Amino acid sequence: MDLGITGKWALVCAASKGLGKGCAAALVKEGVNVVITARGAEALAATAAELRALNPAVQVLAVAGDITTTEGRAAALAACPQVDILINNAGGPPPGDFRDWGREAWLKALDANMLTPIELIKAVVDGMAERGFGRIVNITSGAVKAPIDILGLSNGARSGLTGFVAGLARQPKLAGRNVTINNLLPGAFDTDRLKTTLAGAAAKTGQPIEAIAEARKQQAPARRFGTAEEFGAYCAFLCSAHAGFVVGQNLLTDGGAYGGTF
Repeated sequence: MDLGITGKWALVCAASKGLGKGCAAALVKEGVNVVITARGAEALAATAAELRALNPAVQVLAVAGDITTTEGRAAALAACPQVDILINNAGGPPPGDFRDWGREAWLKALDANMLTPIELIKAVVDGMAERGFGRIVNITSGAVKAPIDILGLSNGARSGLTGFVAGLARQPKLAGRNVTINNLLPGAFDTDRLKTTLAGAAAKTGQPIEAIAEARKQQAPARRFGTAEEFGAYCAFLCSAHAGFVVGQNLLTDGGAYGGTF
């Protein structure tokens, strides 16, 4: 299927590895020019080289910096001639007990996982509407649908973004101008973040990491972890010319782990 987005420009956040990288790779394969951002300059440069090799016909620009800062956002936006596609992504806040979190911990979580996406949306959405095309995908978490007790910071911040997007996405001056905003809610994907989580659980319980990983896989009917490549493919479709009628949705990609009807 031709996704109809060849020649578009995308800004992909936290794209040096994991799900962000998977999204950037899928877009590049579809002929989309990308600006990728991340804090680690070395890993970002390596990813940019990989992406250029996937499709020499597109432009791949790497901007190292912290997207949660005003300066980081300004640099990333300045590098992109126009933002037709925005993929909001940021690492989740650490797990823990809410009794141990002070105001600063909450503000940091909100900055990264709620306010930064909102600021980037604000910077690009009117231009998208003027041009008659725009796709915004926020990578949130399956915890938005089924909160995880030790991830209170993430539950709170990402749910706040979800509520904001629910209202904004349905504004006729956006949806009526072919600008869509949707959220992708990943479950357990084979990424560095998952490996860190599994290693922490293994250290805490004394069990082998392989046993911890296998038990986690059994929590989903698919009986496996997702891959960044398949996540990226799903994201690319949401960014396509064919997805203009998908508006304000929270789309789970979790191998069936969430057991609810709605």
